[in-house]
Amino acid sequence: MPLTNLPIIIIGAGIGGLSAAIRLASAGQRVIVLEANAAVGGKMSEVRAEGFRWDTGPSVITMRHVFDDTFAGRLADYLTLVPVDPLTRYFYPDGTRFDALANREAMTEVLRQFANADDAAGYLKYLDYAKRIHDITGGVFIYNDPPTLWRVARTPLRDMPAVDPLRTMHGAIQSFVKSPKLRQFLGRFATYVGASPYLAPATLNVIADVELSGGVWYPQGGIYAIARAFQRRAEELGVEIRTRCAVRQIDVRDGAVTGVTLADGSQIAAAAVIANVDVATVYDKLLPRAAVKPRRVAQLTSAEPSCSGFILLLGVEGEHPKLAHHNIFFSSDYRREFDDIFARGVPPDDPTIYVSITSKTDRDHAPEGCENWFVLVNTPAVDARFDWATQAAAYRVHVLERLAAYGYDVRGKIRVEKVLTPVDIAGLTGARRGALYGASSNDKFSALRRPHNRARDVRGLYFAGGTTHPGGGVPMVTLSGKVAAQMLLADLPDRAQRG
Repeated sequence: MPLTNLPIIIIGAGIGGLSAAIRLASAGQRVIVLEANAAVGGKMSEVRAEGFRWDTGPSVITMRHVFDDTFAGRLADYLTLVPVDPLTRYFYPDGTRFDALANREAMTEVLRQFANADDAAGYLKYLDYAKRIHDITGGVFIYNDPPTLWRVARTPLRDMPAVDPLRTMHGAIQSFVKSPKLRQFLGRFATYVGASPYLAPATLNVIADVELSGGVWYPQGGIYAIARAFQRRAEELGVEIRTRCAVRQIDVRDGAVTGVTLADGSQIAAAAVIANVDVATVYDKLLPRAAVKPRRVAQLTSAEPSCSGFILLLGVEGEHPKLAHHNIFFSSDYRREFDDIFARGVPPDDPTIYVSITSKTDRDHAPEGCENWFVLVNTPAVDARFDWATQAAAYRVHVLERLAAYGYDVRGKIRVEKVLTPVDIAGLTGARRGALYGASSNDKFSALRRPHNRARDVRGLYFAGGTTHPGGGVPMVTLSGKVAAQMLLADLPDRAQRG
């Protein structure tokens, strides 16, 4: 039963906000979700044109158990997740390739043939190492409340070396495998949090365990089916979702949230607010200046951002049987690629290119004899060193030339196309500077510095989404909504008592 007559307001109907709404409504709370866009999903969106369909945000789904938990064991009533096999197909500049498989024995044989027996054995040791990190850090950094120095300090001393906080991801990887190609393959998982394997802490090798051991899943109908499922469950529980309803300000009095002011000037009183918006944007744009310290705003807005992305949605004539559902075309100099992104602040001259083709699994996502290509290149977040307004067209040509060099020249076969730059991503999703994962994870203290799910300076304000704990990616964002809702519910009796 609600402890207050006032609703709980959630700003943003992204996956984090919908996850929080489901948790709160399940606990009997009245919830209103306010979404500026015409549809729910946040960064998870879709585009349809001329018989083609594309997901425009996340494309790889892991950690199925998180969704089972969100739907209280009734996931199959809302969503069909099918395993993707192979997980991903990897292509190298010299023409070699291999398929990553979740089955350990099969993958060992693949790598024995692709590299050698020593590296195949080293890969298995690496998987055990990554699982050990997951086992130790999961309860501290992923599945519970945000980590504190006290909780980290309580990690048994015997486990601390296994967490591997002092090496970089690449530094750890090279201790397991010698092949430069396999090092590149394993280092790729840094990009799942928008980081560089040469800068991010080795602890983030935990991501490899999540995918390579836990598998990759695909929702029938497309990734956006997840957003639809979350929306359906929330509305069944009585959540009110208002689209095309932008919030101008989070209202604060005496250091506590009182409600929100909408873009049209109307106000809604609230018992509490969860912002499923980039935390830096909340402090910079949505909170009254008098309610926050300038130093806090400066700290959040000046943090190094994660990478962004350059996206091509291509309706391609013809079919390509040598491509899988998920494909990676590696650059020839991985270190230089990340230096371009994080040191020089320019899109890579020799980029690694990701191509997802959901029509490989859902045939109706493209007309007969065609394929829907989602092409992604990691790029810097928006800054003054690269002008997307004048240079996007040239970079599009460059990316297509790189694919042609791999033997996949689709330049004369594009029936329909849409280009999304980091500037577009910022405008469409509210992501600050178009960063896909908020602040960068390129240092060993990034997990401890990530904004808390409970605002420390405004009572009754909470955060969900990829810029808060536990981080980016659909399962992690889902967990952020769970954590925010649990904290709010724990605090609500006190707020109700205050009146």
